[in-house]
Amino acid sequence: MLLARLGSLNALEQTRSSRFWSQWLGGPIPSADTLGRVLALTDCDTIRAGIHEVYTRLKRNKALEPPWHGLVVLVLDGHESSASYLRCCPGCLQRTVHTTDEDRIQYYHRNVTAQLITDGMPFLVDAEPQKPGENELATAMRLLDRVAQSYPRAFDLVAGDALYCQAPFFEFVLGLGKDVLAVLKDERRNLLQDAQGLFEHMEPTETQNGNGQRCTWDAEGFRSWPSLDRPVRVVRGLETTTVRRQLDKEEETLVSDWMWVTTLSSSRASTRAVVDLGHSRWDIENQGFNEAVNQWHSDHVYKHDPTAILAFWLLTMLVINVFRAFYLRNLRPQRRQESSMLHIARCLAAELYQGLADHVVPIPT
Repeated sequence: MLLARLGSLNALEQTRSSRFWSQWLGGPIPSADTLGRVLALTDCDTIRAGIHEVYTRLKRNKALEPPWHGLVVLVLDGHESSASYLRCCPGCLQRTVHTTDEDRIQYYHRNVTAQLITDGMPFLVDAEPQKPGENELATAMRLLDRVAQSYPRAFDLVAGDALYCQAPFFEFVLGLGKDVLAVLKDERRNLLQDAQGLFEHMEPTETQNGNGQRCTWDAEGFRSWPSLDRPVRVVRGLETTTVRRQLDKEEETLVSDWMWVTTLSSSRASTRAVVDLGHSRWDIENQGFNEAVNQWHSDHVYKHDPTAILAFWLLTMLVINVFRAFYLRNLRPQRRQESSMLHIARCLAAELYQGLADHVVPIPT
């Protein structure tokens, strides 16, 4: 169902009479109700073990090589998978939504997902649901503790958005023997103010960045973070890009200004490497959540049960990893040029529907 991107258990159930199942399974697949009930009783650690097995095989076959700078980053980010005013379960989080007429209680599910950024192929590692009364940072630390035990040598540093720029998280990651990088945004921080003041008196390094230009500032030894008992490094990237709008064909100049704080030393990672590592955080949004939601139906609530929701999310991660490995590492470049990932997924769905021709009920005229 997931490989073919059918999107629901009912859509899968309608393929029960396909010859594909009798050839592959020796019989029909279970009903939609049975699949939902079984997934609610599933031990999610067995799915995590399957993801780890895929990682081990890909790593052994050198399919997960580090980027040009030699550092593999583990990106953490939170994701809200579903929300409802009517349905709730023991794993639901709650919030009050203020409207013009009344205040309503909304129930939602949220998780923190971890993704490895390797050369040309991101790999979804693990996910942890956020519990009621818990914030995203606590969920991320619980997830990271398990990932560090299962994948001790898989990554060199941990990256996150501005939410993860907190001393307890930095201390936790450093305690695992890893470096950490986060977006630096809070204008109230002494660290940000000191970095901005220093960079005003420094000459930037200018480089060409595609069809734009990048100016970078880099400084180490900041001790303006009193709750973190060690010096940190701050890197700023000011990027100017020219784009041509499709509607009016007019050129527009886009400017983005980023600031990152990291424990990476300049001897271990150059300024360019830190900037690339900072930008790699977007991969979990673009190639992680956006692709999983829009193309793989990962936010669909197949069964409203906390275990089932997590199990289906982890299964989707497993399937995406296998599919990417097949497409990016198994298909020849010539085939990838003529067949997109979506086309290959439709070919998989065609395998299911092809065997239904003998069981089509004629439409009465």
